[in-house]
Amino acid sequence: MIARTGAVLVGVTALAGCGDAESSRPQSGAAPDQPLQGPQGAVGQFAVECPWSHSSFDDPIVHPGHAGASHRHDFFGNTTTAADSTYDDLLGGSTTCDQRLDTASYWAPSLLAADGAPVAPLGATAYYRAGVGIDEALLEPYPAGLMMVAGSATARSPQPISVVAWACGSGGQRHASPPTCAGGVGPRLLVTFPDCWDGRRIDSDDHQIHVSYSHQGACPDTHPTAIPQLQFAIDYPPTDPEGLSLASGPIETAHADFWNTWNQDKLATEVDLCLRQQHVCSLG
Repeated sequence: MIARTGAVLVGVTALAGCGDAESSRPQSGAAPDQPLQGPQGAVGQFAVECPWSHSSFDDPIVHPGHAGASHRHDFFGNTTTAADSTYDDLLGGSTTCDQRLDTASYWAPSLLAADGAPVAPLGATAYYRAGVGIDEALLEPYPAGLMMVAGSATARSPQPISVVAWACGSGGQRHASPPTCAGGVGPRLLVTFPDCWDGRRIDSDDHQIHVSYSHQGACPDTHPTAIPQLQFAIDYPPTDPEGLSLASGPIETAHADFWNTWNQDKLATEVDLCLRQQHVCSLG
């Protein structure tokens, strides 16, 4: 069992962090050198489609045990995620993901229309790849229970598009804010997570500094362990971009959370067969 001790998890978690009390300090390494473009390509990857599960005002990373203490989130993947969730709870929970052994939990602040009504997401896709220039042979699976957040809930200006970007559906062009999309296509939010870990903590006081982005194909000495770079993409129906905001605040506050409660053996297999051996694996 993975236990939370004080503010830091001793063992294995993921980036936490959709809470209103998040620090505005960016993750170590600030941002990737460039955005990861598109779900296809020659680089090794695996991807999992995870329909929307539920929405609530919970955040089990920033406000564990305090139901209703956060802004509204849309949850994907694990169907049991709640404020009082534990690693063991989620590991034994069901999932909306096509890959049934992906019982991880993914969440992001709800998108709000100009009138304040939530925009129901169509679904989400989790893309797992090596960071740009990283030697795939060096990749290690996330430690069990790793918690991570990418993006900032307190940002008041556009974030780097290599961390937070908007697109029209699966189109390759990236924007700092939701674009006007044509042809019945809606906006897509893309959030890219750090790909280097300090090798010790599964969480940290601000839910950020235990992980970092790689630069020029290498992890910093402070975060020497290369882990898969998760790009989480949420698709929304055709929506007028005028007046859009997020439950966390202005549209600039886009961010997402990941809690690694995958079946650990399956995750290790995907990293080995798809990423280390540079295969493009199918969804599911």
